Amino acid sequence: MVASIQYIERIIGTYEEAARAALNTPGRHHAIIDLTPELADEVMVTGDLHGHRRNFNAIRRIASLAEHPRRHLILQEVCHGGPVYPQNGGCMSHTMLEDVAKLKTQFPNQVHFLLGNHELAELTEYPIQKNKQMLNLLFRLGLQQMYGPATEKVREAYLPFLESCPLAVRLPHGVFISHSIPENLDEAQFDKTIFSREIEPLEFYERASIFKLVWGRDYRPENARKFAEMVGARVLINGHEPCLEGCSVPNDVQVILDCCNDAARYVILPIHEELSHD
Repeated sequence: MVASIQYIERIIGTYEEAARAALNTPGRHHAIIDLTPELADEVMVTGDLHGHRRNFNAIRRIASLAEHPRRHLILQEVCHGGPVYPQNGGCMSHTMLEDVAKLKTQFPNQVHFLLGNHELAELTEYPIQKNKQMLNLLFRLGLQQMYGPATEKVREAYLPFLESCPLAVRLPHGVFISHSIPENLDEAQFDKTIFSREIEPLEFYERASIFKLVWGRDYRPENARKFAEMVGARVLINGHEPCLEGCSVPNDVQVILDCCNDAARYVILPIHEELSHD
């Protein structure tokens, strides 16, 4: 059954409000959010969800943002994965993207949704294939199952929300949180000014620094140290990489979190304390 006109209008309005909230988040400077002791006491950092509804609900429950107004929550990578519509096999993860937008409107100062490679792929229509299936096509089929002829209007509403996502969150004392880090920094160029200036819309479509940031899979210690040096960090917290145990420590700088399987992991970090990789 296609959603009602009232529901569709409400979803479109939610995306519009969430995009405004993201761009006006306290502590945001261009594409990065600086969480300081003035803004928060602690932050809950989570990994990729990919439509895992049970884990998403658990994260909301554990975060308990209404009861902890000085706690912030970092989410990432919800698109592509999870249950499908039995009618056409379409991916239902679009409903989680909608729930993230709702959460941003409910807690505009506390919720931060990082740009991930799958959200970037939805923004730019960059094709992703997994297990011989086109994930973008399945996502679109899910939208069509829910919204029918209004699918394109809903899509036009969530694209600005995806553009509004921060690229990173920075904590005091050198903790830097982003979806991933670029590859081959000892050889390839990376424009670190994407964190400190206005991003042109065309940059999302280029195979340049934003693409490299969210798609990179280079876990060599020297690569992680190089990126940490570039952004002034001592500890990097990322998602992007599947972890059977929910987390991994590929080198002495990075920690990787994953929330899209039953062994999901998260961390709650104090803002005012100095933290180390250990």
